[in-house]
Amino acid sequence: MAFNKSDERVNVEENYRRIANALGIKLENMVLSNQVHENKIRVVADTDRGKGIIRESDIRGVDGLVTNLKQVALVTFYADCVPVFLFDPVKKAIGLVHSGWRSTLMEISKEAVMKMKEEFGCDPRDIESAIGPSIGKCCFEVGEEVAEEFEAKLLWSVEYITKEEQKYFIDLPLIIKRTLLNVGLDETKILLSDICTKCNKDMFFSHRGDMGKTGTLAGIMQIN
Repeated sequence: MAFNKSDERVNVEENYRRIANALGIKLENMVLSNQVHENKIRVVADTDRGKGIIRESDIRGVDGLVTNLKQVALVTFYADCVPVFLFDPVKKAIGLVHSGWRSTLMEISKEAVMKMKEEFGCDPRDIESAIGPSIGKCCFEVGEEVAEEFEAKLLWSVEYITKEEQKYFIDLPLIIKRTLLNVGLDETKILLSDICTKCNKDMFFSHRGDMGKTGTLAGIMQIN
């Protein structure tokens, strides 16, 4: 689903056409992100329709998209990183976040919720969230230097970080859930998929599971 891999553009475009048909959305209404593993959020406007898919895009350095417009499909990309879907059924607004480990440390999901609150008047208590398939704690092994960054942020909790011999394992989805709770979401409105992309690389693209040579998954969200 990405145009920055070695796949022929015509093949990727065909993938988009097939998915658009399956979902009942229009290709020209899609808006693609441009991700850099930070925490910037873009408010998608009507004039952004088609950017990154059927026309040039000025969306740069953005890992999260939000909108309250109907028939505008937000698109973000993954291959082990965490997709976070946000929906406010009261204000009719949505957000879609790409949360890698750096973005998780920078609390990008919090930034998205706050942007929805500022721009659309959303109450975090109304927002429903789904944290999609991503690399799980079972497979997300990191070095000591990364573990120390999370330790400083989380004050070390075995719930989020475990050490086995000289190996550290981090639970990104659970940390994101905590971030959403801290910003005001109701725990009953947060769904964790608990599906590891590396453990299930027969179903999902996995950067680690495929040793870096892999395709790209897309998260797509639209208000009808």
